[in-house]
Amino acid sequence: MTAYVEQLATIMPVALTGRVARTEGLTTAVECFPAPVGAVVEIDRETGGPVEAEVIGFRDQLTLLYPMGDMAGVRRGNRVRLRRTSRRLPLGNELLGRVVNSAGQLLDLGPEITRTHRLPLHRAPPPALDRPRIDTHLSTGIRAIDGLLTCGLGQRMGVFSGSGVGKSVTMGMMARYTSADVNVIGLIGERNREVNDFLERDLGPEGRARSVVVVAASNEPALVRVRAAYTATAIAEFYRDQGKNVLLLLDSLTRFAMAQREIGLAAGEPPTTRGYPPSVFALLPQLVERPGRSRQGSITAFYTVLVEGDDTNEPVSDTVRGLLDGHTILSRKIASRGHYPAIDVLESLSRVMPDISPREHQDAARTVRQLLAAHRDHEDLISIGAYRQGANPTVDTALAMKGELDAFLQQGIEERSSVEAAREDLLRLAARARSLMQPK
Repeated sequence: MTAYVEQLATIMPVALTGRVARTEGLTTAVECFPAPVGAVVEIDRETGGPVEAEVIGFRDQLTLLYPMGDMAGVRRGNRVRLRRTSRRLPLGNELLGRVVNSAGQLLDLGPEITRTHRLPLHRAPPPALDRPRIDTHLSTGIRAIDGLLTCGLGQRMGVFSGSGVGKSVTMGMMARYTSADVNVIGLIGERNREVNDFLERDLGPEGRARSVVVVAASNEPALVRVRAAYTATAIAEFYRDQGKNVLLLLDSLTRFAMAQREIGLAAGEPPTTRGYPPSVFALLPQLVERPGRSRQGSITAFYTVLVEGDDTNEPVSDTVRGLLDGHTILSRKIASRGHYPAIDVLESLSRVMPDISPREHQDAARTVRQLLAAHRDHEDLISIGAYRQGANPTVDTALAMKGELDAFLQQGIEERSSVEAAREDLLRLAARARSLMQPK
């Protein structure tokens, strides 16, 4: 009973009102309004209904609000009312197969659903000592990842890529072909046109049937885009607590950081590297540490990172790479050759692969990596015809097996794979490489 009373105390509105003092850029300053950070409020307007806003900070004697909608019609002195002091997300098992916004409201045309739980949007990550070790692989359905960057249940991976290199298609293939029980997909700051394209083309009926999709389009306020990332994570935690293995796909972490940059600068934070305020780099680990394995289930997370100018060392990319358990690089150069998925295997890494793969799998993967590296190192000589056959046995083998290696790394959108199938292909490639490198 005490737990329910405490929950009601955090969500029930109280009689607290204030008055608009002024607007400052994207924020509204309110006087005589001591609401806590994160509280949800309503601002009256002269025309139209009230606009929702959230408390993001304080300055002097004023409370700063970030509006969720159009501020047209708001004037100095308009009343501001507290609606609730914190956000809780209404959830239920019937969410599966549905598309929702950052508040958990349905966006598709399906029937209403029953919500059996109301869970906090913000939740502390599981303590370090309560996390079981990652010891079981997860099939993503993408052969290059399953074979050479094997992912474990509860692992957190980054997918780093420039724009237009195939992130959405790669995510759609994972959602359709993964061995996880449930997919939770967050589309953060996505173009409106591409939402339906992803749902119908990339995700398809098979993937959508076992997915919950959270959408916050690029034209929505920054606070909505930030909240959508937390909503997707909270939904994944809801299914993990039921004992399920969840695949969380968040596209993209960069747009989450850019939205928080808007909020932080509007609240008066000082800009640092490339204009990002300190709050961005404080919130990133809080968000990405929430997935993982627990005693009940697991959340395996893939976060896409949109690298500016294809520079994987820009601030957000560099920070995220240090927070996650591995990274997959999608290369524009590889994509320009018509090679999809455009995964740069030599620049990518899975930190838990040695713990979840048998020794023969790791040895075969190492052999294939050596062949790919040898071919790349001598690519210029090969392309101008300056390489002499027999000068290097590893390069000779890489040239002889170039077609087989490309066939392994490339995969059609409708082609399904698994860790077991990828391992068999790797073992076959490694055996052939060893036979070619034997002295004759």
